[in-house]
Amino acid sequence: MSRVRDAMVSDPLTLDVAASAQEAGTRLSDPGVRAVLVCDEGALAGVVTRKTLVREVVATGRDPAATSLGQIAEPPNFTLDADAELEAAFRAMEERDLERVPVTENGRLVGILSRAVVQRRLAEDEPPIEEAV
Repeated sequence: MSRVRDAMVSDPLTLDVAASAQEAGTRLSDPGVRAVLVCDEGALAGVVTRKTLVREVVATGRDPAATSLGQIAEPPNFTLDADAELEAAFRAMEERDLERVPVTENGRLVGILSRAVVQRRLAEDEPPIEEAV
């Protein structure tokens, strides 16, 4: 039985809670980056998205260089445990319509799981369909 840890990307890009909103903005300017995971000594402290930056920094007139991510990071909507069964994790991601989910182990961020990767992984694990002769 496959586990989340078997399909996750280990060591995802993160920023520390002390990093600035400007640093997060730089990362988020890359179209391939949808969210920045914010950690405090390895523990997942929250998530910052473009929407977070607009609502918490731009709209309020805060200085992005002086605003720490710890001040604006939002709690993650959903996380997965590294030892969770992969098929159950996929169903949970589908139900919540999530593309990527942080993976934790004992409260520490250990990876990120992509729904597309899980789909491919589960498809590879299925036995081939025998054709009738």
